[in-house]
Amino acid sequence: MSKVAEIGLQVLSVDRTLQSPLHLQIYNSIRRYILENRLPADAKLPATRDLAKQLGVGRNTIIAAYDQLLVEGFVETRPGSSTRVARLMRQPRSAGRERPSGAPSLSRRGALIAGLPQPPRTPGILSLFPGVPETVTFPYSTWARLLARNARKHDDDIVGIHDFAGHRRLRAAIADYLGTARGIDCAPEQVIVVTGAQAALDLAVRVLTDEGDWAWMEEPGYRGARSALLGYGLRLAPLRVARGGWQLSDPELPAPRVVYVTPSCQWPLGIVMRMEERQQLLALAAKRNFWVIEDDYDGEYRFRGRPAPALRGLDGADRVVYVGTFGKTLFPSLRLGFLVVPLELAKAFGCAVSVTGQFAPQLLQVAVADFMRDGYFAAHLKRMRRLYAKRQAKFVEICRELIGAWATVEENDSGMQVLARLAAGLDDQLVCETARSCGVDVQPVSIDYHCDSPESGLLLGFAALDTATAERGLLALRTAFLKIEKGKRSS
Repeated sequence: MSKVAEIGLQVLSVDRTLQSPLHLQIYNSIRRYILENRLPADAKLPATRDLAKQLGVGRNTIIAAYDQLLVEGFVETRPGSSTRVARLMRQPRSAGRERPSGAPSLSRRGALIAGLPQPPRTPGILSLFPGVPETVTFPYSTWARLLARNARKHDDDIVGIHDFAGHRRLRAAIADYLGTARGIDCAPEQVIVVTGAQAALDLAVRVLTDEGDWAWMEEPGYRGARSALLGYGLRLAPLRVARGGWQLSDPELPAPRVVYVTPSCQWPLGIVMRMEERQQLLALAAKRNFWVIEDDYDGEYRFRGRPAPALRGLDGADRVVYVGTFGKTLFPSLRLGFLVVPLELAKAFGCAVSVTGQFAPQLLQVAVADFMRDGYFAAHLKRMRRLYAKRQAKFVEICRELIGAWATVEENDSGMQVLARLAAGLDDQLVCETARSCGVDVQPVSIDYHCDSPESGLLLGFAALDTATAERGLLALRTAFLKIEKGKRSS
């Protein structure tokens, strides 16, 4: 039950059924009246005893509310006088919630970034999105034990931050792993830990480029990298990629500041950069003095033979900044990624992390370090490599059976997704929209084109899907194709 008191022309009330303390209710009401110009400057507030009596609360409750208003400058007290509303710069009251004319808007860069988001998933429906790892069989009990073990230690180097570039244990574990698995000989000081691969791309572009610089961007290429490059005002030149490889000898390409590539599993085509192309790119970087940002996307998941060595591990790779992530090898919400940078840039990158706030939680870092040091990471990758190879073969088989009339799907040598090239006349954006209405999320390939006329296709993820789930998802996609066909016939 609430009681009411008059303050000028306004009604003030308290409600004892709410969890909010009474003094906060009074404070919030008076503050709102002042901000809304419903209490004018110099308006006299009731004496604390009078207001307490009228509202049926203790006087100390009113004093606490007035004290908070006084501290924040909404009211003032004068010697020998009562509490009055302070003189504030008042904002005109608006009848609606529309954005007023002339109000500040997004910057050109802000509008550009806002227009290039990653495709969102639709909650509650099946997803065939690419880049999603298997998480059901992840060794959660082991992970929980490592987290708990480190959380109980209360070590200063876990609860505090001694190096913004990453915890020493994780940086050393990453350096050891990369030397064995990716052929990268680097010191722990060259490893910079951040909050995911996108943060790593953002940091690399921020540190290495200036607005107006040219960047070679794979065409088609990863939308997240394109948004990072455009977001910092770079001009993009298309480094065209086809089934035959990267067109590095294109005479129309301008002198770049950076070149972005995904050589281990090109996004979205899924091809692997040949050794002669790798050597050619490194030679160009040395000759023309540009940086190569190597996004080692799915580099760990090669199904035929050993994974190809990273660009960063080859001779003459001092112009390469390597980007890796645990989001694809462990689980996405971990939000841990890393860079390997030339030793002379390590200090600058570490300083940049401290400025941008992209440093990752220490507890997660040490848990991942232990996961790697104790052999669980290598064992997990080995299991996933075998599992993904089997799942890809089965997935492609089901694709050919269920959607072969509308899409051509081939196996890849690596990666967690396959490219479905759509038949002539099919719009991949329409297919995705229709598929969503049929209960499955898929991602179009056309969004990965920036300059050229896009090819119509779908990038279908299989890694997280057992056979039954893959069949359900592809049956829903088949229904979408049939629905589109029916619509064309009826029109």
